[in-house]
Order: sequence, then C-alpha cells, then structure tokens
Amino acid sequence: MKLAAFRRRISPRLNMQGKIFIAFALVTLLSIVSVTGIVYVNMRDTIKQNAVTSVLDSIRQADESLNIMLQEIDRLNTVVVSNKYAVIDTIMSPSEEISYEWFQEQKLITGFLSGLIDYKPYISRIAVVGLNGKVFFSGSPWIDRTFLETPTMDFILRNGSRHAYFKPVGTADAITVGREIRYNREAIGVVMVDLNYDFIKKTYAVKPTADSLLYVLDEQDEFVYATESAPSSAPSNETLVSVKQRFAGAGDAAEMKIDGRSYIVVRRQSAYTGWTTLALIPMDSLLSESTRIRNLMIEVSLIVFAVVLIGSLQMSSRTTIDIRRLKSMMTRVKDGNLSFPKTEIRTKDEIGELYHVFINMVEELKRLMEDIRNSEKKKREAELTALQAQIRPHFLYNSLNTIKYLAKLNGVPNIEEASGALIELMRGVLGNANEFLSVREELNYVASYVALEKYKFMEPIKLQTQIEDDELLACPVLKLMIQPLVENAIVHGVGPSGGVVLIRVFAEQGDLKIEVTDNGKGMTQERMDMLLGEPDASEQPSRFSGMGVRNVHERINRMYGEPYGVKLYSEPGLYTTAEVRFPLLGQTDQSWKEER
Repeated sequence: MKLAAFRRRISPRLNMQGKIFIAFALVTLLSIVSVTGIVYVNMRDTIKQNAVTSVLDSIRQADESLNIMLQEIDRLNTVVVSNKYAVIDTIMSPSEEISYEWFQEQKLITGFLSGLIDYKPYISRIAVVGLNGKVFFSGSPWIDRTFLETPTMDFILRNGSRHAYFKPVGTADAITVGREIRYNREAIGVVMVDLNYDFIKKTYAVKPTADSLLYVLDEQDEFVYATESAPSSAPSNETLVSVKQRFAGAGDAAEMKIDGRSYIVVRRQSAYTGWTTLALIPMDSLLSESTRIRNLMIEVSLIVFAVVLIGSLQMSSRTTIDIRRLKSMMTRVKDGNLSFPKTEIRTKDEIGELYHVFINMVEELKRLMEDIRNSEKKKREAELTALQAQIRPHFLYNSLNTIKYLAKLNGVPNIEEASGALIELMRGVLGNANEFLSVREELNYVASYVALEKYKFMEPIKLQTQIEDDELLACPVLKLMIQPLVENAIVHGVGPSGGVVLIRVFAEQGDLKIEVTDNGKGMTQERMDMLLGEPDASEQPSRFSGMGVRNVHERINRMYGEPYGVKLYSEPGLYTTAEVRFPLLGQTDQSWKEER
C-alpha cells in the first residue's frame, strides 16, 4: 500500500516539464560524451602520429648524417689503400725494427695518416696494419701487432674490399671502419679508422619523451648504439633482437607490448650501412599529457552539463507553465463549465496560438449549443408542420382517383388516361425517395409522361422501346435520368407536328447505354453545346422534372467520372440522338442494395 501511494505521488511529476528536462539532459550528455570522446581519440591518434613522424624524421636525419660521415671515411680509406708510395711500399718494405730505414718509413706513413685526419674531429685514430706485423697509426689509443689476432682483424679481412663497420668487443668509445689493403690481388694488410663514439651518441640523441629508448643494431644483431642510463624496466638485448626480427616486413611503426608494457616501436634500416635503428616510446609516457587534457575535459564537461541542466530546468518550467494553465482551462470545459475566468496567455509561440484557438473553440461551442437549442425548438415545430403536410399527398391522390373513377363512369377515356398517368408520375416523383430506380421503373415513368404530353399536340407522339436483353430492365440507374431526355426530344425535336421517339437500351463493353432518338427537326452544334455547357440565365429548366439534359450529364459525371455522362448527336432536319453512358450495375451491387 505504501509503495502504491508513493508511485501515485511521483507519477504526476513525469509530466511535460519532466520529459523536456530529461530530453535536454540526455541530449546534452550524449553530445558532451560524443564530442569529448571524439576529441580525445583524435588527440591520442594525433599525438602518436606526431611522435612517429618526429622520431622517423630524427632517425632519418641521424642516418643521413652518419652516412655522410662514413662515406667520407670510406673515401679516406680508399686514399690510403691506393697510395703505393707511402702505404703499400712501406708495408712491403723488408726493413725491420728498429733501423734507420724503418724509422724513415714510420715517419713517412705517420705523417701521411696525420694529414688525413687533422681536420676531422670525429676521427679518433687511423691505423694501417700489415699482415707481416708492421703497424702504423695516428691518434689514440695505442695499437700494436697483437691486433692481428683480434676479431676486428678477422671481420675486416672477411669483408675484403668492401667497407666494414664494426664495434670492437669491450670497446665503448669507438666504431671501427675498415678496409682490406691488396697488392697483386693478395691481401697485405688493413686500414682502419676509429670513429669517436661521442659523435654517434650526439647523432642518435632522439628522445621524444624522457624515458624513450633508442638502439642501433648492425647486420649481425650486435648493438652499435644503446640509450645510456636506461631504466631497469628496459627490454633486454635478446628481447630487442626479437623485436627487430618481428618487425621484418612490417611498416615503419607499430604498437607492441614488450615485457608487459605498451610501446610505439619505430624502425628504420639504413640502406648504406645495413644498420637497424629501433626507437621505443612508452605509451603511458607519450600519452601522459593527453591524459591530463582528458581529465581537464571531463571536469569542464561536468561543469557544462551542470549548467545546462540548471538552464534546461528553468526553460522547461517557463515553457510548461502556460501548458499547465491551458490544461486547467480544458479541465473546466470538460466538466461542463463554459463560463470560467479566462487566464490570459500572452506568448507569441505555438502555445499562445493554441490558447487563442481554444478560446475561439469554446466560444464556437457556446454558439453551437445555442444553435442546437434553437434547432431543437424549430425541429419540434417542423415535425408538427410535416404531420399536417402528410395529409396533402393522400388528399391529392384520393382526389385524382375520384376524377379517374368519375371519368370512367361517364365514358371519358382521355380524362381517365390522363388522370391515371398523372397519378403514376406523381407517385414515382413524390412518393419514391430512392436515388436509384430500375430501368423498368424509369421506362414506366417515361410512358406516363408521354401519355400526358400527347394531349397537348395535334399529331400523336409514338414512343418505341428496344431492349437488347430483358435482364437489363433490372439494372439500376439514377432516378429521372431518361425522362428529361424524352422531354427534350418532344419539346425541341418532334414538336406539335408529332413524330417518333425511340428509346434503345443495350450493353456495350461492360457499360449500360441508353439512346433516346427522335425524327424531329434536329439541332445545330451550338444548340447541343448550350444544352451540355454552362447554364444560360435566360434558359428555362425542364418544365416537369426541373432537370434538363445538362443536369443528367452532371449527375452521372460527378458520381462516376469520365467517360460517363450524356453525349448528343444530331443532323438538322433528320434526327437527334441523346446517348447516356452508365456503369452496368448488377443486382448484387452494394450501393444499389443500400438504396433499395
């Protein structure tokens, strides 16, 4: 019981104001969430795309800078290996340490090497090592014949005349660029240039975020460069090699999860050295700024949502106050109180227009109720008048029957026939309220009409009827449809001189056609157009029925449309034919049954 009472108390609150408030709240919330979500997602994508683009550009610039430097070193190596006087002859010289000749050779080749690197700050050492144990160098660190047994020497010799790039194991401050020295198609030694590692670190100092990681791996998956001071959570070397292999055939950037942490991995392989550069950008660090902006957007959205809710509450209240007033007025009208005090609603919107329409409706309702009271009063008076008028047709029929009976007693057949025809004609016109009659009934009324009309003329009027099928006599047609056509044929056709009027009833292409033809004087096209056209003020209507040919045509055409109606055909001095086209309605037609 308490729950039902609570529902009854809160249910009226979900009125128009509540619906408007909830609609505004939902639309606003949906709009804010949609806009905020779209902006945040686009911002994240833009930040990631910008980071990828920036890192790729930085790596490309670093690779190009390193390639330019390596190309210059390769040219220095080419100068060294192609110098026969200072290099090749010195390596192949038979002089031994320590002798005057060896000292001269040492001075010659050392001066040559020093001249090559004096203006190259990124070169820490250039050395020529002969396979016979002779070692010459300029720069630091110290190098002697023990170098012949190192992996670097083996690597350079394996690569032959191709430039070799190698970082010696255990060396953290140089990268060696070497090339084999050949004479008479035989290797006699190697030339090596040590590149200052600080230059490499400056070249690859690409850090879009503070905890980004960058690694350079050679073709043997050895690390040429690695970010210094990498955090303990940084991936291991084995993991990075695996990432490089997983990246084979992929694009320039991809999102990967490495050791449980999401990274954007950017990869670029140098076409000159074959080295692969991997840049790892942690997603959480990269998107930290977007997270801050997201939180700020959420706070702003909540404030905007609260402001919109307050505004929508005020607006819905102002919007529905006139509706509540109008509802109160309608409730009074429903209770039958039409003389309530009117609450003026002055707004110019739809509610104001509805108020004025309602007031006009109430005024009209008052007028209609007054009209109903007057109509009821007049109706009672008309019923009394109609009761009195019911006696008149019966009195007229009885009087005509008396005249007919007296004419028969006194042997006056023409008066008897005229009285009987008039009785039948008046019974059909005044006593039958149906709109439809059968063709048989219509023809009977026409026969009664002709029986009256023939006494007006000197010569007799012959009425002939041709029925194609007796079943057509039962077909329904509009009441008084043939009589105006016959009247027109007698008055304007045969005239006082008498003649023949032929009525032909037949079916054609699913329609009922009735033709009324006379052998009178005919009529011109202008006369036919006048009969079927607009009415002339001077024209007299049909004297008996009040309907002319035009009325018959309009009645049929309005009820059934084109091509039904009346058409006239005439030849002056020969004939006139009025053709009526009517839908062939059967005995089962619903409208005919309802009329009957």
